[in-house]
Amino acid sequence: MWARIWAFLDDWFFGTAAAGGSARGRLIRALSYLYAVLRDLTGGQINLRAMGLVYTTLLTLIPLAAFSFAILKLFGAGGDLQPVVYQFFSALGPADAAKLTSRVVLFANHVSGGVLGSVGFALLAWTLIGTIKKVEDSFNFLWRVQKARSFARRITEYLTLVVGGPVILVMFLGFSHRAVDSAPFRDLRRLPWIDLLTATGVKLAPYVTVIVFFTGLYLMVPNTRVRWRPAMIGALVAGVIWAAVGRVFTDFVVHSTRLAIVYAGFAFIVAGLLWTYLGWLILLAGAQLSFYIQNPMYLRLGLQELKLSGAESEQLALRMMYLVGRAYLTGERRWNLTALALELGLPGIAVAQMVTALEHCGILVVTEQDELLPARDLGRIRVAEILDVARSRRPGDFTPRVVPIPPVDRLLAAIDEARRSRCADLTLRELVQEPPRPALVVASSGSGA
Repeated sequence: MWARIWAFLDDWFFGTAAAGGSARGRLIRALSYLYAVLRDLTGGQINLRAMGLVYTTLLTLIPLAAFSFAILKLFGAGGDLQPVVYQFFSALGPADAAKLTSRVVLFANHVSGGVLGSVGFALLAWTLIGTIKKVEDSFNFLWRVQKARSFARRITEYLTLVVGGPVILVMFLGFSHRAVDSAPFRDLRRLPWIDLLTATGVKLAPYVTVIVFFTGLYLMVPNTRVRWRPAMIGALVAGVIWAAVGRVFTDFVVHSTRLAIVYAGFAFIVAGLLWTYLGWLILLAGAQLSFYIQNPMYLRLGLQELKLSGAESEQLALRMMYLVGRAYLTGERRWNLTALALELGLPGIAVAQMVTALEHCGILVVTEQDELLPARDLGRIRVAEILDVARSRRPGDFTPRVVPIPPVDRLLAAIDEARRSRCADLTLRELVQEPPRPALVVASSGSGA
């Protein structure tokens, strides 16, 4: 039954009802993004990664806080991190948030006392790098990135993020305090509407901070180029959901007596785990939405594994090389992976896999600007060679055992021979330069009297 329901929704959101420029079609296309994210959440893979990140959060919370405290103490701002930790647990209610914040700060102070200039610094750094890598793996999974950062880039960028984050926080807090305590601001606060504006700004500041933080994560963590507009839209939606879910969760924790009865003194810890899971789930859902906004051709496919048949792989390889070869020969604008995917109406992962296979066989080359060029002269690339690459691609490393069956073997050999004789020595240059065939005109014979 559920399969039929999902099939019906899939046809409705991505079928003929969503086509056209009518208001109804535009509304359905807009709602298809929400549908795609909810469909992926029910699939379970995002939920599993959110659960795994809860575990890594438990491992890295104290080291991260200790590392940040140590950095902040160098700038004389050791106490500025406590409000940030409290804001993270604020959805648990004032009492539980204060309790968890005090324990985290206490543990972090004990650890950070000898962290700098000792072996503990290396251990904490290694723990943080491993945790951030798990976050990057989750984002790369949502963004369909097959190649993670190199080890050198990982060490450099992660340490820059871990060290630079507290420094930026100190600068932000310092400028904020200086602006609030400045004489012009004190004079402005005497105006009646400034108090209302200030109170509104104080209430909105945590949510704006969350949205800015999410936007930064969506832009920097995936090992691919993320445009600012999709990242900001995903962060805005995730931030609003974060605020709404946090308010509901706070009411649940404060007014729920069963949780305290069942878990007794550990109730606030259980609530903290639940809120951490919900937080990661919202963060990953926002990243998935950002991905769909930047890559709408993935909306229907979702997180399913893309499987092309042998004939579809051959067609894809020939069409790709034809477009790349024609652009190279005529001096047109060079193709990149995203443009090819849009032109061919396929998810980028299909084009990326074929590009990798053709590049590995020396037929295609990817420049530093991610432009696609023929690896050799077009006259030295045979069409049969391109077809062989498409036919030899396998989704896995499993090689089937060849069972000799003479009638079948003779038929397959005849098919291969017919394909080779048809392609013969046809090159990509000849295919690109083939003149268009004249249209077939059927003359209608009129009946003369």
